Amino acid sequence: MSPSDTPRVLQLCHGYDGPFLDCARQYAVLFAGTPYRVTTVFLTGVPDERVASACASDEVLFLGYSSKEVGGLKLGAMRRLREIIRGRDFRLCIAHRFKPVYIACVATHLPVIGINHAFGVYQRFSRRIFANLFRKRLLLLGVSNAVRDDIRACLPNWPAERIETLYNRIDVEAVQAEQIAREAARAHIGLPLEAWVVGNVGRLHPDKDQATLIRGFAQARPKLPPGSLLAIMGAGRLEAALKALASELGISDSVRLLGQMPNARRYFKAFDVFALSSDHEPFGMVLLEAMAAGVPIVCSDCGGGREVIEGVGSLFPFRDEKALARQLEQMSNTECSAYATEQRLRQYFTDDVAKIHFWKLASSFLPGDSIAGTTT
Repeated sequence: MSPSDTPRVLQLCHGYDGPFLDCARQYAVLFAGTPYRVTTVFLTGVPDERVASACASDEVLFLGYSSKEVGGLKLGAMRRLREIIRGRDFRLCIAHRFKPVYIACVATHLPVIGINHAFGVYQRFSRRIFANLFRKRLLLLGVSNAVRDDIRACLPNWPAERIETLYNRIDVEAVQAEQIAREAARAHIGLPLEAWVVGNVGRLHPDKDQATLIRGFAQARPKLPPGSLLAIMGAGRLEAALKALASELGISDSVRLLGQMPNARRYFKAFDVFALSSDHEPFGMVLLEAMAAGVPIVCSDCGGGREVIEGVGSLFPFRDEKALARQLEQMSNTECSAYATEQRLRQYFTDDVAKIHFWKLASSFLPGDSIAGTTT
Protein backbone atom coordinates (compact mmCIF):
# COMPACT_ATOMS: atom_id res chain seq x y z
CA MET A 1 0.00 0.00 0.00
CA SER A 2 1.50 3.36 -1.03
CA PRO A 3 1.44 6.34 1.37
CA SER A 4 -1.31 7.97 -0.71
CA ASP A 5 -3.45 4.82 -0.38
CA THR A 6 -3.04 4.49 3.39
CA PRO A 7 -6.35 5.27 5.12
CA ARG A 8 -5.89 8.27 7.35
CA VAL A 9 -7.64 10.18 10.10
CA LEU A 10 -7.27 13.93 10.37
CA GLN A 11 -7.21 15.39 13.88
CA LEU A 12 -7.63 19.15 13.96
CA CYS A 13 -6.80 21.02 17.16
CA HIS A 14 -6.93 24.71 17.99
CA GLY A 15 -3.68 24.49 19.97
CA TYR A 16 -1.68 22.44 22.43
CA ASP A 17 -1.92 24.68 25.50
CA GLY A 18 -3.02 23.31 28.88
CA PRO A 19 -4.82 19.98 28.70
CA PHE A 20 -5.30 20.03 24.92
CA LEU A 21 -2.02 18.31 24.13
CA ASP A 22 -3.16 15.28 26.07
CA CYS A 23 -6.59 15.52 24.40
CA ALA A 24 -4.80 15.09 21.06
CA ARG A 25 -3.02 12.03 22.45
CA GLN A 26 -6.28 10.59 23.78
CA TYR A 27 -7.89 10.53 20.34
CA ALA A 28 -4.80 9.49 18.38
CA VAL A 29 -4.37 6.34 20.48
CA LEU A 30 -7.90 5.23 19.60
CA PHE A 31 -6.49 4.20 16.21
CA ALA A 32 -3.52 2.21 17.53
CA GLY A 33 -3.61 -1.31 16.11
CA THR A 34 -5.86 -0.32 13.19
CA PRO A 35 -4.99 0.22 9.51
CA TYR A 36 -5.39 3.97 10.00
CA ARG A 37 -2.68 6.59 10.37
CA VAL A 38 -3.37 9.78 12.28
CA THR A 39 -2.35 13.22 11.07
CA THR A 40 -2.70 15.80 13.84
CA VAL A 41 -2.80 19.46 12.82
CA PHE A 42 -2.44 22.31 15.32
CA LEU A 43 -3.85 25.61 14.07
CA THR A 44 -1.95 27.71 16.61
CA GLY A 45 1.42 27.30 18.30
CA VAL A 46 4.98 27.11 17.00
CA PRO A 47 6.52 23.77 15.99
CA ASP A 48 7.64 21.86 19.06
CA GLU A 49 9.31 18.45 19.06
CA ARG A 50 8.06 17.73 22.57
CA VAL A 51 4.48 18.30 21.44
CA ALA A 52 4.98 16.20 18.31
CA SER A 53 6.24 13.24 20.32
CA ALA A 54 3.59 13.55 23.04
CA CYS A 55 0.45 13.41 20.89
CA ALA A 56 0.91 9.80 19.71
CA SER A 57 0.28 10.62 16.05
CA ASP A 58 1.90 9.35 12.87
CA GLU A 59 2.25 12.86 11.50
CA VAL A 60 2.10 16.22 13.32
CA LEU A 61 1.77 19.55 11.52
CA PHE A 62 1.92 23.05 13.00
CA LEU A 63 0.18 25.77 10.99
CA GLY A 64 1.52 28.49 13.28
CA TYR A 65 -1.43 30.85 13.28
CA SER A 66 -2.14 33.20 16.17
CA SER A 67 -5.55 32.97 17.82
CA LYS A 68 -6.45 36.26 16.14
CA GLU A 69 -5.54 34.86 12.73
CA VAL A 70 -8.00 31.98 13.07
CA GLY A 71 -10.85 34.38 13.77
CA GLY A 72 -13.31 35.56 11.16
CA LEU A 73 -13.77 33.41 8.08
CA LYS A 74 -10.51 31.45 8.60
CA LEU A 75 -9.98 31.23 4.84
CA GLY A 76 -6.22 30.78 5.11
CA ALA A 77 -6.58 27.85 7.48
CA MET A 78 -9.17 26.25 5.20
CA ARG A 79 -6.91 26.57 2.18
CA ARG A 80 -3.99 24.98 3.99
CA LEU A 81 -6.16 22.18 5.29
CA ARG A 82 -7.28 21.36 1.75
CA GLU A 83 -3.63 21.21 0.71
CA ILE A 84 -2.88 18.78 3.53
CA ILE A 85 -5.61 16.31 2.59
CA ARG A 86 -5.26 16.60 -1.19
CA GLY A 87 -4.20 13.32 -2.81
CA ARG A 88 -4.38 11.28 0.40
CA ASP A 89 -7.03 8.89 1.63
CA PHE A 90 -8.52 10.70 4.60
CA ARG A 91 -11.69 9.04 5.89
CA LEU A 92 -12.58 11.04 9.00
CA CYS A 93 -11.83 14.26 10.84
CA ILE A 94 -11.79 14.61 14.62
CA ALA A 95 -11.94 18.29 15.57
CA HIS A 96 -11.52 19.73 19.07
CA ARG A 97 -13.48 22.89 19.98
CA PHE A 98 -15.73 24.92 17.72
CA LYS A 99 -13.29 26.72 15.40
CA PRO A 100 -11.66 23.48 14.20
CA VAL A 101 -15.12 21.91 13.76
CA TYR A 102 -16.14 24.89 11.63
CA ILE A 103 -12.96 24.74 9.53
CA ALA A 104 -13.21 20.97 9.03
CA CYS A 105 -16.84 21.06 7.93
CA VAL A 106 -16.41 23.95 5.50
CA ALA A 107 -12.99 23.01 4.09
CA THR A 108 -13.55 19.27 3.61
CA HIS A 109 -16.22 16.75 2.70
CA LEU A 110 -15.17 14.40 5.49
CA PRO A 111 -17.40 13.10 8.27
CA VAL A 112 -16.51 15.22 11.30
CA ILE A 113 -16.57 14.22 14.95
CA GLY A 114 -16.61 17.42 17.00
CA ILE A 115 -15.24 17.12 20.54
CA ASN A 116 -16.77 19.64 22.93
CA HIS A 117 -14.72 20.55 25.99
CA ALA A 118 -16.85 23.38 27.38
CA PHE A 119 -20.37 24.47 28.18
CA GLY A 120 -22.32 26.89 26.02
CA VAL A 121 -20.63 26.12 22.68
CA TYR A 122 -23.91 25.97 20.77
CA GLN A 123 -25.83 28.60 22.69
CA ARG A 124 -25.06 31.17 19.98
CA PHE A 125 -27.72 31.31 17.28
CA SER A 126 -25.12 31.40 14.47
CA ARG A 127 -23.49 28.21 15.75
CA ARG A 128 -26.82 26.42 15.94
CA ILE A 129 -27.48 27.39 12.31
CA PHE A 130 -24.04 26.08 11.37
CA ALA A 131 -24.52 22.77 13.19
CA ASN A 132 -27.88 22.17 11.55
CA LEU A 133 -26.42 22.97 8.12
CA PHE A 134 -23.79 20.22 8.50
CA ARG A 135 -25.70 17.79 10.70
CA LYS A 136 -25.65 14.95 8.13
CA ARG A 137 -21.89 14.55 8.53
CA LEU A 138 -21.39 15.85 12.04
CA LEU A 139 -21.28 13.83 15.28
CA LEU A 140 -20.90 15.86 18.47
CA LEU A 141 -19.28 14.38 21.57
CA GLY A 142 -19.20 16.01 24.99
CA VAL A 143 -16.43 15.24 27.46
CA SER A 144 -19.08 14.59 30.13
CA ASN A 145 -22.79 13.93 30.30
CA ALA A 146 -23.17 17.47 31.62
CA VAL A 147 -21.61 18.89 28.43
CA ARG A 148 -23.60 16.45 26.28
CA ASP A 149 -26.85 17.54 27.89
CA ASP A 150 -25.96 21.19 27.38
CA ILE A 151 -25.50 20.55 23.63
CA ARG A 152 -28.71 18.56 23.39
CA ALA A 153 -30.61 21.43 25.00
CA CYS A 154 -29.19 23.81 22.36
CA LEU A 155 -29.93 21.43 19.45
CA PRO A 156 -33.27 19.89 20.47
CA ASN A 157 -34.12 18.63 16.98
CA TRP A 158 -31.02 16.46 16.69
CA PRO A 159 -31.36 12.73 17.33
CA ALA A 160 -29.86 11.88 20.71
CA GLU A 161 -27.40 9.39 19.20
CA ARG A 162 -25.70 12.21 17.25
CA ILE A 163 -24.86 14.07 20.47
CA GLU A 164 -23.15 11.69 22.87
CA THR A 165 -20.53 11.46 25.62
CA LEU A 166 -16.96 10.26 25.46
CA TYR A 167 -15.15 10.91 28.71
CA ASN A 168 -11.68 12.36 28.92
CA ARG A 169 -9.16 9.82 30.16
CA ILE A 170 -5.53 9.31 31.07
CA ASP A 171 -2.83 6.74 30.53
CA VAL A 172 -2.95 5.55 34.14
CA GLU A 173 0.39 3.74 34.11
CA ALA A 174 2.19 6.67 32.48
CA VAL A 175 0.74 9.20 34.91
CA GLN A 176 1.51 7.05 37.93
CA ALA A 177 5.06 6.52 36.70
CA GLU A 178 5.51 10.31 36.64
CA GLN A 179 4.09 10.91 40.11
CA ILE A 180 6.77 11.01 42.76
CA ALA A 181 6.48 9.84 46.37
CA ARG A 182 4.98 12.02 49.08
CA GLU A 183 8.27 12.92 50.75
CA ALA A 184 10.01 13.88 47.49
CA ALA A 185 6.97 15.79 46.25
CA ARG A 186 6.76 17.83 49.45
CA ALA A 187 10.47 18.56 49.38
CA HIS A 188 10.23 19.79 45.79
CA ILE A 189 7.33 22.18 46.38
CA GLY A 190 8.39 23.27 49.84
CA LEU A 191 5.74 21.75 52.08
CA PRO A 192 6.57 20.39 55.55
CA LEU A 193 6.41 16.63 55.77
CA GLU A 194 4.29 16.56 58.93
CA ALA A 195 1.52 18.97 57.80
CA TRP A 196 -1.98 17.87 56.75
CA VAL A 197 -2.32 19.47 53.31
CA VAL A 198 -5.34 20.36 51.19
CA GLY A 199 -4.21 20.75 47.57
CA ASN A 200 -5.68 22.53 44.57
CA VAL A 201 -4.33 22.90 41.04
CA GLY A 202 -5.76 25.37 38.52
CA ARG A 203 -5.67 28.86 37.10
CA LEU A 204 -6.27 31.65 39.59
CA HIS A 205 -9.46 32.63 37.82
CA PRO A 206 -13.10 33.19 38.84
CA ASP A 207 -14.09 29.96 37.07
CA LYS A 208 -11.93 27.99 39.52
CA ASP A 209 -13.34 29.86 42.55
CA GLN A 210 -10.37 29.37 44.88
CA ALA A 211 -11.92 32.12 47.03
CA THR A 212 -14.57 29.67 48.26
CA LEU A 213 -11.82 27.13 48.89
CA ILE A 214 -9.89 29.61 51.04
CA ARG A 215 -13.01 30.58 52.98
CA GLY A 216 -13.99 26.95 53.53
CA PHE A 217 -10.47 26.08 54.68
CA ALA A 218 -10.50 29.05 57.07
CA GLN A 219 -13.75 27.86 58.63
CA ALA A 220 -12.50 24.28 58.94
CA ARG A 221 -9.01 25.10 60.21
CA PRO A 222 -9.79 25.14 63.96
CA LYS A 223 -10.97 21.52 63.66
CA LEU A 224 -8.23 20.33 61.32
CA PRO A 225 -4.93 18.81 62.52
CA PRO A 226 -2.53 21.42 63.93
CA GLY A 227 -0.38 23.02 61.24
CA SER A 228 -2.75 22.16 58.38
CA LEU A 229 -2.05 23.94 55.10
CA LEU A 230 -3.90 24.86 51.92
CA ALA A 231 -1.56 24.65 48.90
CA ILE A 232 -2.67 26.06 45.54
CA MET A 233 -0.65 25.46 42.37
CA GLY A 234 -1.42 27.86 39.55
CA ALA A 235 -1.04 31.40 38.30
CA GLY A 236 -3.52 34.02 37.21
CA ARG A 237 -4.97 37.46 37.62
CA LEU A 238 -6.55 36.72 41.01
CA GLU A 239 -3.29 36.03 42.83
CA ALA A 240 -3.23 39.37 44.68
CA ALA A 241 -6.93 39.14 45.55
CA LEU A 242 -6.55 35.61 46.94
CA LYS A 243 -3.54 36.63 49.03
CA ALA A 244 -5.55 39.57 50.37
CA LEU A 245 -8.47 37.26 51.21
CA ALA A 246 -6.22 34.88 53.14
CA SER A 247 -4.79 37.86 55.05
CA GLU A 248 -8.27 39.22 55.79
CA LEU A 249 -9.29 35.83 57.20
CA GLY A 250 -6.15 35.63 59.30
CA ILE A 251 -4.78 32.49 57.64
CA SER A 252 -1.93 33.85 55.49
CA ASP A 253 0.49 31.56 57.31
CA SER A 254 -1.62 28.53 56.35
CA VAL A 255 -2.20 29.27 52.65
CA ARG A 256 0.59 28.62 50.15
CA LEU A 257 0.16 30.05 46.64
CA LEU A 258 2.83 28.03 44.85
CA GLY A 259 2.55 29.58 41.39
CA GLN A 260 2.59 27.81 38.06
CA MET A 261 4.44 24.50 38.22
CA PRO A 262 5.37 22.57 35.07
CA ASN A 263 3.83 19.10 35.03
CA ALA A 264 2.04 19.73 38.33
CA ARG A 265 0.54 16.24 38.41
CA ARG A 266 3.96 14.87 39.37
CA TYR A 267 3.45 16.28 42.87
CA PHE A 268 -0.13 15.26 43.68
CA LYS A 269 1.02 12.75 46.28
CA ALA A 270 2.13 15.73 48.37
CA PHE A 271 -1.56 16.33 49.17
CA ASP A 272 -3.66 14.63 51.84
CA VAL A 273 -6.84 15.84 50.11
CA PHE A 274 -7.38 17.28 46.64
CA ALA A 275 -10.07 19.99 46.49
CA LEU A 276 -11.72 21.34 43.34
CA SER A 277 -14.01 24.33 43.85
CA SER A 278 -14.78 25.28 40.22
CA ASP A 279 -18.09 26.90 39.39
CA HIS A 280 -18.77 25.05 36.12
CA GLU A 281 -16.22 22.35 35.42
CA PRO A 282 -17.03 20.55 32.14
CA PHE A 283 -14.97 17.55 33.26
CA GLY A 284 -11.86 18.18 35.38
CA MET A 285 -8.76 16.35 34.16
CA VAL A 286 -7.03 17.18 37.44
CA LEU A 287 -9.52 14.89 39.16
CA LEU A 288 -8.22 11.93 37.16
CA GLU A 289 -4.65 12.84 38.05
CA ALA A 290 -5.56 13.05 41.73
CA MET A 291 -7.30 9.69 41.48
CA ALA A 292 -4.17 8.19 39.90
CA ALA A 293 -2.20 9.46 42.91
CA GLY A 294 -4.66 7.82 45.30
CA VAL A 295 -5.54 11.16 46.91
CA PRO A 296 -9.03 11.63 48.45
CA ILE A 297 -11.10 14.22 46.58
CA VAL A 298 -13.66 16.85 47.53
CA CYS A 299 -15.33 18.62 44.61
CA SER A 300 -18.03 21.22 44.02
CA ASP A 301 -21.21 19.61 42.74
CA CYS A 302 -21.16 21.58 39.52
CA GLY A 303 -20.70 20.35 35.96
CA GLY A 304 -18.91 17.10 35.18
CA GLY A 305 -17.04 16.65 38.45
CA ARG A 306 -19.85 14.62 40.00
CA GLU A 307 -19.60 12.09 37.16
CA VAL A 308 -15.87 11.65 37.66
CA ILE A 309 -15.77 11.03 41.41
CA GLU A 310 -19.20 9.44 41.90
CA GLY A 311 -19.00 6.90 44.70
CA VAL A 312 -15.37 7.59 45.62
CA GLY A 313 -15.23 11.31 46.42
CA SER A 314 -17.10 13.96 48.41
CA LEU A 315 -19.29 16.67 46.93
CA PHE A 316 -20.36 20.05 48.26
CA PRO A 317 -22.80 22.59 46.76
CA PHE A 318 -21.16 25.26 44.63
CA ARG A 319 -19.93 28.27 46.67
CA ASP A 320 -21.12 26.68 49.92
CA GLU A 321 -18.07 27.34 52.06
CA LYS A 322 -19.74 25.94 55.19
CA ALA A 323 -20.46 22.62 53.47
CA LEU A 324 -16.90 22.53 52.17
CA ALA A 325 -15.57 23.16 55.68
CA ARG A 326 -17.63 20.25 57.01
CA GLN A 327 -16.28 17.98 54.27
CA LEU A 328 -12.69 18.95 55.05
CA GLU A 329 -13.22 18.32 58.77
CA GLN A 330 -14.68 14.90 58.04
CA MET A 331 -11.91 13.98 55.60
CA SER A 332 -9.22 14.90 58.10
CA ASN A 333 -10.59 12.16 60.37
CA THR A 334 -11.49 9.51 57.78
CA GLU A 335 -9.46 6.94 55.87
CA CYS A 336 -10.38 6.90 52.17
CA SER A 337 -9.87 3.90 49.92
CA ALA A 338 -7.22 4.53 47.29
CA TYR A 339 -8.06 1.10 45.87
CA ALA A 340 -11.72 2.04 45.21
CA THR A 341 -10.60 5.31 43.61
CA GLU A 342 -8.20 3.58 41.25
CA GLN A 343 -10.81 0.96 40.37
CA ARG A 344 -13.22 3.67 39.29
CA LEU A 345 -10.46 5.37 37.33
CA ARG A 346 -9.70 2.16 35.45
CA GLN A 347 -13.36 1.28 34.92
CA TYR A 348 -14.36 4.54 33.23
CA PHE A 349 -11.41 6.78 32.35
CA THR A 350 -8.73 4.82 30.50
CA ASP A 351 -7.72 4.67 26.84
CA ASP A 352 -8.83 1.04 26.52
CA VAL A 353 -12.32 1.77 27.85
CA ALA A 354 -12.65 4.84 25.63
CA LYS A 355 -11.57 2.91 22.55
CA ILE A 356 -14.42 0.41 22.93
CA HIS A 357 -16.98 3.17 23.45
CA PHE A 358 -15.61 5.33 20.63
CA TRP A 359 -15.93 2.61 18.01
CA LYS A 360 -19.46 1.82 19.09
CA LEU A 361 -20.34 5.46 18.50
CA ALA A 362 -18.36 5.71 15.26
CA SER A 363 -19.84 2.54 13.77
CA SER A 364 -23.30 4.08 13.83
CA PHE A 365 -22.05 7.31 12.25
CA LEU A 366 -19.48 6.39 9.61
CA PRO A 367 -19.96 4.41 6.40
CA GLY A 368 -19.12 0.73 6.98
CA ASP A 369 -16.12 0.70 4.64
CA SER A 370 -14.63 3.69 6.45
CA ILE A 371 -13.97 1.74 9.63
CA ALA A 372 -13.21 -1.74 8.39
CA GLY A 373 -10.80 -3.51 10.68
CA THR A 374 -11.02 -1.00 13.53
CA THR A 375 -13.27 -2.73 16.01
CA THR A 376 -11.03 -5.66 16.92
